[in-house]
Amino acid sequence: MEEFEASASAKKTKTIYISTVFGIAMVLLMIGLLGLILVHANNLSRYVKENIVLNIFMDDSAHETDVLQLQKQLDANVMVKQTQYVSKELAARNLQKDLGEDFVKFLGYNPLSQSLDIYLKADYANNAGIEKFKAELLKNKLVKEVKYQQSLVDQMNQNLTSISLIILAFAGIFVILSVALINNTIRLAIYSQRFLIKSMQLVGATKGFIRKPFLLYGIWHGLLGALIAIVILVGTLYLANQQIPDLVILQNYTEFGVVFLGVIALGIFISAFSTFLAVNKFLRLKIYDLYR
Repeated sequence: MEEFEASASAKKTKTIYISTVFGIAMVLLMIGLLGLILVHANNLSRYVKENIVLNIFMDDSAHETDVLQLQKQLDANVMVKQTQYVSKELAARNLQKDLGEDFVKFLGYNPLSQSLDIYLKADYANNAGIEKFKAELLKNKLVKEVKYQQSLVDQMNQNLTSISLIILAFAGIFVILSVALINNTIRLAIYSQRFLIKSMQLVGATKGFIRKPFLLYGIWHGLLGALIAIVILVGTLYLANQQIPDLVILQNYTEFGVVFLGVIALGIFISAFSTFLAVNKFLRLKIYDLYR
């Protein structure tokens, strides 16, 4: 009879621990998904900013060699991500495609100017940075005009800032709720061991000796839960890439690694800390309080 009761108790404990691990895994999965959303949102913001084009139109008297020399100087500028030289002939071909007509043949000459298309780095892709850059460019005698969509840049930066603040606020709230859920899950698991904790205390075991195995289990459960969450996250990323191939341009595997390490660290820390608090609670209880 004693062996049967011991076996039943062991099975019950095992079931509780399994449910605890999966409970932690599901919460960490949500945190991981939110982390991946933040990474993709940040990369999308950078991608959009770095695809804003500044069209630098050259003076009609400028020689191609001088324009190419200016291009090399701009490539070395800390604000510039990349440049593209557009000759008069290439500009004419591009415009012919847009219009669907050969305007050069109609006019008898090519009225377009050679130009440089400039793509700035994301940190400088705002109206203040662009206007400063534009003022510097206009000091060059080769430059006739600098054009970009000012209203679009302003609206884009405002929208991206608002979206980022909303996502960060949501992330903060979600992390707090996740910590509370994991803490409650672990407290319920430790609750089933309250009599064992008090029995060890009554026979003279120190608090540190009692806490140690529970903390080790807590760390192990947090690690297992994090690994399960990461496996599901990797599967989610794979399916997302299959359905939306263009997501590849927004993905950075170094950032994904940081998110996964964060999930592991968070899982271990929250699980160990919650276990520590739960065990301490039952160590402080009186024997008659265990039945309440």
